[in-house]
Amino acid sequence: MQTDLPTPMLGGLSPEQFMRRHWQKKPLLVRQAFPEVTPLAPLKELAALAARDDVESRLITAFDGRWKLRHGPVARLPAMSKPGWTLLVQGLEQHVGAARELMDRFRFIPDARLDDLMVSVASDGGGVGPHFDSYDVFLIQLAGRRRWRIGAQKDAVLRDDVPVKIIANFKPEQEFVLEPGDMLYLPPGWAHDGIAVGAGCMTGSVGFRVPRTTGLAAELLSRLLDEDDDAGKLYADPRQPATAEPGRVPAGLLDFARRAVEAALQRPQALERALGEALTEPKPQVWFEAGEPLPAGLGVSLDRRSRMLYDAAHVFLNGESFRAGGRDATLMRRLADRRVLAAADVSRLSEGARELLDQWAEDGWLQPLIP
Repeated sequence: MQTDLPTPMLGGLSPEQFMRRHWQKKPLLVRQAFPEVTPLAPLKELAALAARDDVESRLITAFDGRWKLRHGPVARLPAMSKPGWTLLVQGLEQHVGAARELMDRFRFIPDARLDDLMVSVASDGGGVGPHFDSYDVFLIQLAGRRRWRIGAQKDAVLRDDVPVKIIANFKPEQEFVLEPGDMLYLPPGWAHDGIAVGAGCMTGSVGFRVPRTTGLAAELLSRLLDEDDDAGKLYADPRQPATAEPGRVPAGLLDFARRAVEAALQRPQALERALGEALTEPKPQVWFEAGEPLPAGLGVSLDRRSRMLYDAAHVFLNGESFRAGGRDATLMRRLADRRVLAAADVSRLSEGARELLDQWAEDGWLQPLIP
C-alpha cells in the first residue's frame, strides 16, 4: 500500500495525512468511502455464526426500555420487524472472505494494533446505547441507515442499573446519518450512540488492540520465565539468622526475585521474542483445521485467522517465534506484509524455510495459493 497517495476511503487524504491529522486526535466523517459496498454476509449466515461456540457474539435488546444482554452462542434472533434489538458478531474476518478483504484496507496501520472486524445487525431503533471505547474505531455503514451522535465528553458517568456500559449523562455535540458506503472514524474516548433508522441496518466496526501496561507486563513476564534456561536455580540462604519477625519478607529473598526478573530481561532478544509471540497469539475461540504439506510449484496464502508479524531478527506466527535472516527473512517479511507469497518467491526459500511452510500448512496456518 502506498501511504502517500490520496484515497477516497479517507475523504481524499492519504494514509500518511490521516495518521498525522486524525489518528487518536479527532473524528473524520467520509461520505461514500466505499461506494460499492454490499453486506458482508446475509443475515442468515450471521445468525448461523452467532449460534456457534467458536464465534464471539452478543444479542442486546431494549424492548420497552429494558436493556438486556445475552452472550453467545445465540440460538435464535428476534424478528427483524420487532424494533429495538442488535446482534453483534466479533471477528467476522476470520470466517468471511469479504470481511477479511475490507479489514485489509486498513493495513496502513500496523497489524500489531489491528484487532478485528465486528458486524452489527439491528432492527429499527436498535443500538447498544451511548458509550465510549478505549480504542480507535472505523464505523462503516454496510446496509440500511444509522444515526450517530458523538461528543468529546470528559465527564462521562456510566449507568449502574443496566447490563451494558451506557453513559448516563451523554452530551452529543454532532449528529450524522450514515448511508451505505459512508464511514465514521472515532478516536479513543469519544462518546457515541448509534441507532438504526429502519430495519436491516448493518454496520461494520474495524477496531484496534490497546494493550494495558499491567496486562502486557504479565503476559511478557510469563513468556520470559517460561523460556528461562536456568529454571533449576534454587534460592538458598545458608546465613539466614533466627528471626523474631517471622512475617517479614527476607531481604535476601527480595534480592533473589529481583535478580530473576532482571536476568530474564537481559537475555538477548528475549523481550522482543516474547512481545512478538504475545501479539500474534490467537484469541481463545480461534482454532485451525489441519491441512496437508504444500504442493510443489504453488504460492501460499495466510489463513484468514493467522496473525503474522516480524522484527529485525524474528518472524512471528500465531504465538510462535522463528529466527530468520538473509533472503529467508526478506521473503517471510513479504508474506507477513502481503499475506501471500508468490510461487516464484516460495521457490527461492531455503530448504529449512520451505519445510517450515509445509509445517504451517499442516497446522492450517496457511494454504496453497491457487492460480
